[in-house]
Amino acid sequence: MPGQPRRNPQQVDILENELVFDGFMQLARMRVRHERFDGGLTAPLEREVLLRRPAVAVLPYDPVRDRVALIEQFRIGAFADGGHAWLHETVAGFIDPGESALESARREAVEEAGVILGARAEKICEYYPTPGGCSERVEIWCAEATLEGGSGEVHGVAEEGEDIRVNLLAVEDAFAMLLDGRANSSPILISLLWLRLERARLRATWT
Repeated sequence: MPGQPRRNPQQVDILENELVFDGFMQLARMRVRHERFDGGLTAPLEREVLLRRPAVAVLPYDPVRDRVALIEQFRIGAFADGGHAWLHETVAGFIDPGESALESARREAVEEAGVILGARAEKICEYYPTPGGCSERVEIWCAEATLEGGSGEVHGVAEEGEDIRVNLLAVEDAFAMLLDGRANSSPILISLLWLRLERARLRATWT
């Protein structure tokens, strides 16, 4: 009724939960009903859900040289959409069982970029990229690193079919990617926008 405070829905009833595909990814078909804001329950809803492990992304930043390390690799989703399939990204990967997000970030930085992260790191955010149909939850971090030399080295885990090129960029060149469309996936957008806000503070405190 008008003027009544709205409830905070809590209840979800799982009516069916079936794993319909188990391959590189898992797909479940769920039938649920949930509490409405007015306190009632919805009709049964059938949804497919892509099941993904928690993931972490990290932006290695060298506050002395004012550089970042980004990677470039083939992405099947962009290819299927008809776009350019080699995307510029941050280092990222799944969080293995028993690892913290930052431990996973340190491992992935070595595997994907040949970069050893330093002691100082800050969590940027934790979010669901596509909560309407995927269970994946992502943490994004920024971590200090010494980024010497040039770009072009290729890294990745051969058993996983990874072919990853590393790009070491001046921060202003990385920021330009926000405007020209080369930064077009959520972790790179979020981390570079965050760095634009926090760059001066990091350079003052991390050097």
